Amino acid sequence: MATVAENAIKSDDQFIHHSSSVAVATDSKDEFQSDVRKLVDLLSKLNPSAKEFFPSSYSADHRLQNDPVLVDNKDSSSDGSSYNRRKRNNYNHWRRRANGRNHRAQRDDSIRRTVYVSDIDQNVTEERLAALFINCGQVVDCRVCGDPHSILRFAFVEFADEQGARAALNLSGTMLGYYPVKVLPSKTAILPVNPTFLPRSEDEREMCARTVYCTNIDKKVSQTDVKFFFQSICGEVSRLRLLGDHMHSTRIAFVEFVSADSAIGALNCSGMPLGSLPVRVSPSKTPVRPRVPRAMLP
Repeated sequence: MATVAENAIKSDDQFIHHSSSVAVATDSKDEFQSDVRKLVDLLSKLNPSAKEFFPSSYSADHRLQNDPVLVDNKDSSSDGSSYNRRKRNNYNHWRRRANGRNHRAQRDDSIRRTVYVSDIDQNVTEERLAALFINCGQVVDCRVCGDPHSILRFAFVEFADEQGARAALNLSGTMLGYYPVKVLPSKTAILPVNPTFLPRSEDEREMCARTVYCTNIDKKVSQTDVKFFFQSICGEVSRLRLLGDHMHSTRIAFVEFVSADSAIGALNCSGMPLGSLPVRVSPSKTPVRPRVPRAMLP
């Protein structure tokens, strides 16, 4: 009898446990369904066409094409403005691409017409270097540059056509001054100079022969420091213009000497420390014009 009673008690306990489990499962299911209903109700109140649902790159026209409600409700004025805006943007895009292609084509053409000349004697001027290539074709521009790691110079010579540049390659090894120059095809074009800055008279061309162009000047260096630097090494400085702005980390200067020999000697200063930076010195293409007093400006 005791065994029958115990079995009855165990059966009751199992039934109670099963009933409670079913109740808990039912409550969880009801709670889950309640949460789902709340979520569905919340989402139904949202506007799927709101701009928060679309990235800025997703055009309004694309939204209109894929949303029949918006297609039906859009007015003709907004459609016209969208079309005009898209048309204008496409025009600006193709114009920028065309300008970029034209710029690259002009640059490539200039490179093909330019030669690179190295191992140039420091006493050789731009006029004398250009005269070397006079039989090759018309020389459009000639730029002699200082090399801070060598006593020799290098230059870029641009011709009016590619035939002149190809003919100039045959002059590689020609003695110019004390050294034979090397002539190779150039990999870069010559940066054009603002024509309003170029010499306008014979006197200004003579001034250019006495002037050097300096770059990579420490911003902490004053105009007095630059003048003292060149005057103590090269000779008397007659005029100096130190330029710079907050956009660039270094400054530039145009230094005009009393004699052309001092300007030639100043080319040897390329690579020397001026302040905390090595200055770079090359012949100037432009003269240092006197400043016009503000009272005389129109």
